[in-house]
Amino acid sequence: MAHPSAALRLASGLAIAFAVVGAARGEAVAFPHVVQRGETLAAIAERTYGRVELEQILVAVNGLDTGGGIPIVPGMRLEIPALGHHRATSGDTWASLADALLGDPERSDVLATANGSLPWLVPSDGQEVVVPYNLRYVVQQGDSTLTIAYRFLGAREKAWLLDRYNHLHQKAAKRGVVLLVPITALPLTAEGKAEAAGAGAAVRAEGGGRAREAQRRVEAELPLLATELRSGRWADVVGRGNRLLGYGELSKPEVAQIQRALTEAYVALDAIGLAETACNAWREADPGAELDPAELSPKIVRACTAGLGR
Repeated sequence: MAHPSAALRLASGLAIAFAVVGAARGEAVAFPHVVQRGETLAAIAERTYGRVELEQILVAVNGLDTGGGIPIVPGMRLEIPALGHHRATSGDTWASLADALLGDPERSDVLATANGSLPWLVPSDGQEVVVPYNLRYVVQQGDSTLTIAYRFLGAREKAWLLDRYNHLHQKAAKRGVVLLVPITALPLTAEGKAEAAGAGAAVRAEGGGRAREAQRRVEAELPLLATELRSGRWADVVGRGNRLLGYGELSKPEVAQIQRALTEAYVALDAIGLAETACNAWREADPGAELDPAELSPKIVRACTAGLGR
């Protein structure tokens, strides 16, 4: 086993090297942690992620399995990986985002799946996309895609994903080769988020996950809003719609759906001024929306055209 002071220098150097390489390619999302007296990797993993078993991620990211194993010691600088976030815009596809964020358009299936979508669908304009952490793992003697998938992805069945992600074409992973392992299960605890913020982590994010959380909450409630609208429960639509808008930064399709519902509810309640404002917001979020008289009542069409100054 390496001497503690030598271990500190070696592991800290490895951690910095990993971070610099990742930052240069715009992939790594991590924040530093200086080991305190009495800390263990298991304790750091539990405090940061709420899961003790994720200490193996910390081991791999910081090269602590180098040369038969390196112990952590007080004063050692560790890199703590976390997920990234990116705001999609009109024209983005999962392939274009995978190319920009994961380094390869063919990784679109991983990126889409991580966001509850499918690679042939299109992300919403304004959707906050979670970006997997690209763990760089150096293949060791006795490793295979099966063992690596089980260790980091939790299932041997995901070996195909590592093969596809790294273009192995079903060839064995050779010792010394660096494989990228897309980690998606890295949610930070409240303490982890606080430490990341306190460290001034340069995270590739526009909402830091807050917009994504708001968008997911809204997505879960939109069916309820639609049910209230169909049932003619106008006051409930107004209450829920405005509450959803207050959750945070939503995608444009979500805003359009909410504002359209509010437009209809305000018209039904004879709040024409509010209906005009809601319709303006609806059509701003969805410029392609049409005021089809076959679908909309004349009162709604009038409110919308009046609100547009036409």
